[in-house]
Amino acid sequence: MNTAPTTSASGAAAVDLGGALAAQVGRVIVGKADQTRLVTVALLADGHVLLDDVPGVAKTLLVRTVSAALGLSFSRIQCTADLLPADVTGAMIFDQRRGVFEFRPGPLFANIVLADEINRATPRTQSAFLEAMEERGVTVDGTTHPLPRPFMVLATQNPVELKGTFPLPEAQLDRFLLRLRMGYPSLDDETLMLARFRRGDPLAEVRAVATADALPAARAAVRAVHVADDVARYIVALTRATRETPLLKLGASPRASLSLQRAAQAAAALAGRDFVTPNDVQDLSAPVLAHRLMLARDAVIDGRDADGVLREVVATVPVPAEAREADAREADAREADAREADAREADAREADAREAAAGDGGHAAI
Repeated sequence: MNTAPTTSASGAAAVDLGGALAAQVGRVIVGKADQTRLVTVALLADGHVLLDDVPGVAKTLLVRTVSAALGLSFSRIQCTADLLPADVTGAMIFDQRRGVFEFRPGPLFANIVLADEINRATPRTQSAFLEAMEERGVTVDGTTHPLPRPFMVLATQNPVELKGTFPLPEAQLDRFLLRLRMGYPSLDDETLMLARFRRGDPLAEVRAVATADALPAARAAVRAVHVADDVARYIVALTRATRETPLLKLGASPRASLSLQRAAQAAAALAGRDFVTPNDVQDLSAPVLAHRLMLARDAVIDGRDADGVLREVVATVPVPAEAREADAREADAREADAREADAREADAREADAREAAAGDGGHAAI
């Protein structure tokens, strides 16, 4: 008998959404299935994403494609040094006909918000994003205005060109559920990209495969994913290990533990499982934790980076025994299934032999 968990109806909603979204993004962007999966994880976990990479690697195109495939409202904010908070949140405008001030929403009032080159905005404007990302609302003239749901910020920044930029403070980096890098495409992928865009803009062919009304069921499936006590302790052990290593001046916060758990639940739901495994936690440790870490001076002098230090930390934390037990249960289930199949096959051969013997006996009697 197979003991593997079955996917519930709500769990199927997450799987279907992930598959449909990946298919639509794949029609436009070549070879970025893992990045698409991570964006879907953030969407299901109700988090925000920081795309940190060099120009021209489809960061903005990925966000636009995801927005088009989800059928959600989309807004793009091109961040510059002269961008004011009111340009982002909206402002009170005097209506001359009615003689009153009324609130005019800014570009933050959309389901998917692309903050392009967010590190070019001043700290004052970055703080407006901070409130929106954390509180899901903006405050103007003492009045808080809720943002539409779902609400997701996907921000891009260029890590190479630092002139005229304002590095994001740790408090704001901690608000991003994931940081991901696009990377350069392979030779074959880049050649296919040229052929695909030679015929026109494939973004125009993307169709909406979901709506805002479809997301609650998928997110409910994520919240229902089981996290065993051993796996939860493993998550905490990982984040605590980043605080204890001398290679880091600032380790992962308790908010990072919550983020890693939510992301692992979303990844499990996308895989059609109703439980989180240590592999889910390990796979997401770098996207969830690396951007929250600050290197110690000795690590900087040695030329280390946060991703490399995090890999070393993860390698030192023991994987919970439950992973081995789960593997053993799955192996036992497969072995039991194989025995049942062998037994059925043996029964079938025995039945065939009896029928053949009965037929031979009848011929002898004649």
